[in-house]
Amino acid sequence: MKKPQVPVALEGYPFIAVSAFATLIAAIIGYELPAMAGLLLTCFVLYFFRDPDRILPEEEDVIVSPADGKVLSIEKIFDERFVREQVYKISIFMNVFNVHVNRVPYKGRVSKVIYSPGKFYAANSEHGALENEYCAVIVTTPKSEKKLAVVQVAGLLARRIVCWASKGDELSRGQRYGLIRFGSRVDLYLPLQVQLEVTAGQKVRAGETILGYVS
Repeated sequence: MKKPQVPVALEGYPFIAVSAFATLIAAIIGYELPAMAGLLLTCFVLYFFRDPDRILPEEEDVIVSPADGKVLSIEKIFDERFVREQVYKISIFMNVFNVHVNRVPYKGRVSKVIYSPGKFYAANSEHGALENEYCAVIVTTPKSEKKLAVVQVAGLLARRIVCWASKGDELSRGQRYGLIRFGSRVDLYLPLQVQLEVTAGQKVRAGETILGYVS
C-alpha cells in the first residue's frame, strides 16, 4: 500500500506549492495585501494537510477511531450496502480544522474497496450520508473473520477522496490509509458483538480514541 509522507500528507504538496508560489510572486511585485493573504492561505493549507504521529492503544482487542472529529450519531441498523448485516453505525464529522488523514480502525485483510461517485451535500446532513460521493473499505478481521466497513464520505467542500488501500492488503490498526480534502465525514460499520465505548457528541482522534472492544 502507498505510504503517505509525514508530517504533511503527500497529496497536500501541490496545494501548498501553488499557494506559496502565488504568495512569493505577490511579494516580489510589491502587492502587500495579496501577499499577506497568500501567506495566511499557505499556512492554512499546510495546517490542513498536517499528518501527525499518534500513540496507539496497547490493547490488542480495541477498535480505534478512523478519523479526527466529532461523533455525529451512533445507530443500530441493517446495513444493505457494505456488510449486509445488523451493525452499529458510527458517524464522525471532520471540519476543516481537524486532521484529515484517516486511519484503519482494526487490523485485518481488505476484502473489498467500493468507490461511488455522487453529490456534494453537507457532510453532516442526511442527504450527505445517502447521496454523496464515498469510498468504502471492507475489512475482514483475522481471527473471528468478522467484517467491518470504514466509509469515507465527501462533503460540501470536499472534492476528492483519497484511498491508499487495495483489495488483499493486510492492514494494521492505526495505519494511515487515506484522506479527504477539505471537510467531510467517516462512517464506521461494526459488528453487534463489539462493546462500544463511545457516545454521540464525543470528540475523537484517529488512531488514539478507543471506540469499542472486539468480543
